[in-house]
Amino acid sequence: MKKIITVAGARPNFMKIAPIYKAFSRHTDKVKHMICHTGQHYDKKMSDVFFRQLELPEPEFNLGIGSGTHAVQTAGILVEFEKLLIVERPDLIIVVGDVNSTIACTLAAAKLGIRTAHVESGLRSFDRAMPEEINRLLTDSISDMLFVTEPSGLQNLKNEGVPAEKIFFTGNVMIDSLAGFLDKAENATIMDELKLKAGEYILVTMHRPSNTDNPEQLRAIVDMIENLAGFKEVVFPVHPRTKSAMEKLDKSLKQNNRIKLIEPLGYLDFLKLMKYCDLVVTDSGGIQEETTYLGVQCVTLRKSTERPVTVDVGTNHLAGDSTKTALEIVSQIYKGNKKTGRIPELWDGKAAERIVEVILKSFE
Repeated sequence: MKKIITVAGARPNFMKIAPIYKAFSRHTDKVKHMICHTGQHYDKKMSDVFFRQLELPEPEFNLGIGSGTHAVQTAGILVEFEKLLIVERPDLIIVVGDVNSTIACTLAAAKLGIRTAHVESGLRSFDRAMPEEINRLLTDSISDMLFVTEPSGLQNLKNEGVPAEKIFFTGNVMIDSLAGFLDKAENATIMDELKLKAGEYILVTMHRPSNTDNPEQLRAIVDMIENLAGFKEVVFPVHPRTKSAMEKLDKSLKQNNRIKLIEPLGYLDFLKLMKYCDLVVTDSGGIQEETTYLGVQCVTLRKSTERPVTVDVGTNHLAGDSTKTALEIVSQIYKGNKKTGRIPELWDGKAAERIVEVILKSFE
């Protein structure tokens, strides 16, 4: 019986580990699979509700790290996860995405000679000002199995000299969750609660430090959102970091009745809002993928994307960091210049099954 620990730390991770957990649950005769929640996201709205909605069990381990600077958080996870590994001695750990938990747990395992599998390998924004980019590069460089979501990831890893036998093109586990929970999301009542009609609103999310920690950029984003309300009603679930930054500004969106500022949402509520919105304006990585799968127009307020397939094949429009450019793209979309888009290769809801198959074979 092999022992595997899958690590999750932040909200985007939960959607990625859910299908992996489900796929391993079919092989309980071969594998003891456990979940470790590092506690990087500890707010109940950002964590507990996701476990419940994604039908995940209570994690076997919770490190309870909480917030802090990148160094404090990464170091805390590294110390606590090492203690766990020394006691449990798993045969493999699985990390997903690009958050601080990803690199910290990979590093702890590598130092103890425990194999690591990285799900969502090879993605590169080529912008080292992004903390996530550092996490991706370092995690991939010391992981033993690299599971890739899109062709750019294969090329990036090849360019970095990663041996081909470590790399597996398996598709996108984020899409496994989305495809698996679309029907359940139909039962969410969020649109009724907000009095929204399908296709009659724009969905906005903003949380990256490059957008929220710069007061000048955040003011421009506030102005952009007010301009978006001139096209359609705007729904803006406000990330805690963004909320805190906005409260320090001398600008407010509260006076505009065409803008709905709401608390962060659970997975199913957000999925339903995303499916039925007219378009999304975001700086999220995962939302670029989800909108591509759903065929929803997405305008991304970032200089680069580590998910180029969403631009080349999907429905994502990259606006750079210019709110003016983002508004011009929105205007063009409303003039009919939409991306038709198609679903990328292997985004078929079966990525986790392929990942588990590779892992089980590696134990033989």
